[in-house]
Amino acid sequence: MLLTTPDHQERSERRNMLLLLWDPLPPAEAVSGNQDLITDILLRLPVKSLLRFKCVSKQWLSLISDPQFSRHYHSLASAGIILCGTTGLIDHVSCGRRNSEPPFTSLGFIDDSAGTKILQSCNGLVLCCSFFELGKSRNYYICNPSRRQFLMLPPPSAKGCDEPITIFGVHLYFDPCKSPHYRVVCVRNCAPSSAAANDHYQIEIYSSETRTWRLSGPPFSAPFDMVFDNGVLWNGTLHWISPTGASLCFDIVQDQFGEMPSLPSNEKWSKRSFRYFGESGGHFHLIELYGSGTTQFQVFEMAKDYSSWIPKYQVDLAEIVNAYPEMARSYPDSHDSRFYLFSILFVQENEEDSLLLLHIPDKTFKELSDFGANSTKANTSLQIGSLHAYQFIETLSSV
Repeated sequence: MLLTTPDHQERSERRNMLLLLWDPLPPAEAVSGNQDLITDILLRLPVKSLLRFKCVSKQWLSLISDPQFSRHYHSLASAGIILCGTTGLIDHVSCGRRNSEPPFTSLGFIDDSAGTKILQSCNGLVLCCSFFELGKSRNYYICNPSRRQFLMLPPPSAKGCDEPITIFGVHLYFDPCKSPHYRVVCVRNCAPSSAAANDHYQIEIYSSETRTWRLSGPPFSAPFDMVFDNGVLWNGTLHWISPTGASLCFDIVQDQFGEMPSLPSNEKWSKRSFRYFGESGGHFHLIELYGSGTTQFQVFEMAKDYSSWIPKYQVDLAEIVNAYPEMARSYPDSHDSRFYLFSILFVQENEEDSLLLLHIPDKTFKELSDFGANSTKANTSLQIGSLHAYQFIETLSSV
């Protein structure tokens, strides 16, 4: 039997009461009762997991379905790169250099007998089209591959065009921080009777809000070699260039054409080769190569005030060529004057680092290296004959 004095017993009771007051809740109850903690955890998960967790409770369903949660999720998500080959398989490169599960590996959820390929990726939504089939028109799709959702776009209205429609380029504009709706810009032909002698093109814009196409301005002219199927979206404006150095831009927000600063030039070589034209993390890049046997080139970036192209990086691939001598062409090709065979797939720039993604044809690796780095790293990849790269960031938005 334990004997205690009244003072000792009173102190013991007070201590037990304090222990009871400070005793933490069981972990599950602590989490379920903390809305901020739940939100913080869910914001770190992939879209695939979030869709499953909507079934956990009404509270989680309401939270994940909240448009504010979707916008916050987009602002925190980190972008990766998706690689698309002729086989239809899709690979994924994490720019943070961490092993992460690919957000998707194919477009098999789109029911199109011809198969589909990616044309553009914009803030989690992807613009796709069917492969060419003789006697059939291409189908165009907007999809969210993370949610396995897709929508087949209706054909452009062809208003004012008396002949079969020829589509020269289709582009997606989507900014979930500004609007839950997206727009699709189509550059097509126009009827000779409805345009001046030199005006051969017409822009139509599809809105997900109205689910309809509308004409944008009158017909317009462009250089004969303008590449409309390789436009770059930057700051709400579409930019196009031609192999001869001509340029054109269209402000989707203001619905009007504008002028892009002149492309960089090099007096030493009259013939230049545009090897990369793209955007990443709010940076607009251009890479030109002069001469067939060079391993050096500059990466230009558009100035923030849109005044000119500025040399940003100087790159030398000599060490990569030494590591992979098969990059050097062993025989001349009348259709391709390049001595070194490589493709610049993507320039990735963010606050942490800058990366250059290269592809050497007929090889089973991808090269991801820092600008100016003295070492290279090879990652096992798919057997791909031809590659295209697109920046991809997951979104909860529907199509």
